[in-house]
Amino acid sequence: MQALLPLVGRILLAAIFLWSAIKDIRNFESISKMMGEKGIPIPSVFLLGAVVFLLLGSIAMILGIKARWGAVLLILFLIPTTVIFHSPTGSEEDFIQFMKNLALIGGLCMVVANGVGPVSFDGPSPSMKK
Repeated sequence: MQALLPLVGRILLAAIFLWSAIKDIRNFESISKMMGEKGIPIPSVFLLGAVVFLLLGSIAMILGIKARWGAVLLILFLIPTTVIFHSPTGSEEDFIQFMKNLALIGGLCMVVANGVGPVSFDGPSPSMKK
């Protein structure tokens, strides 16, 4: 049972990113417009890049295929998103979102540092092999 915990953790951690990618695809025009209003240049290009990072990163994490690289993609997505859209000096809601994103970055750092665990398409993390 304990061998499944990293898999469950990866799925739960990646689910928010996969859902975000789906939402961004479904609402591409309105989100692109909102990004432009926030001062993002060529927002449709940056949004497309964000969707690619979200999809590749979350799928890699869920399946355990190059999950460390997937976690890095998600961290690279979260850093500018957090800084631009969720300033800790903004509203209370922005502060909560800022802290949530920091927690997500922390969880993703754990995947980068410790690997995927024993259950993944890539096989067990090197640290799991004895």
